[in-house]
Amino acid sequence: MAFAPQDPRIPDPVINEGRLDYVPTPISVTRARQHAARFVADWGHPGLADDTALIVSELATNAVRHGRVPGRLFRVELTLTKTRLRIAVSDPRGERLPRPRRPSPRDKHGRGLLIVRALADRWGVRERTVGKEIWAELDAQTSRSQGEWDHTGSGRFGHREDKDGKQ
Repeated sequence: MAFAPQDPRIPDPVINEGRLDYVPTPISVTRARQHAARFVADWGHPGLADDTALIVSELATNAVRHGRVPGRLFRVELTLTKTRLRIAVSDPRGERLPRPRRPSPRDKHGRGLLIVRALADRWGVRERTVGKEIWAELDAQTSRSQGEWDHTGSGRFGHREDKDGKQ
């Protein structure tokens, strides 16, 4: 079996990776969040599970609300390396690129990317041939997990900018 080459946007060797596709409905956001948290915990990083779940929840909600195209799915990918966990959510609507907003206290929506920006060490948007991918990375060095990173996980689940958007 041939393996795909290493993604050039992920500088370290991949330890675990995986991806799941979802129908763009609200219940899929819940499922994506639960799956992502379980995968990260099963990979030996329960300290990253909560932040991963929240990031997936916010990005998947945006995919359902703003990236939905009838008959098309959205995808959640997780990639674990020695130094980082990359979370990516892609949807088929590339013409609607996200930007963090400054919602007023009365606004009921518009805080998702602000939450992602606050949690992630880096995040960004990548245009695709069809659609877009919004990604976020959590560093191993800032992990709240206990002990060292365990790189013995058997599962395979799943551009670099800093928090200020600089490359």
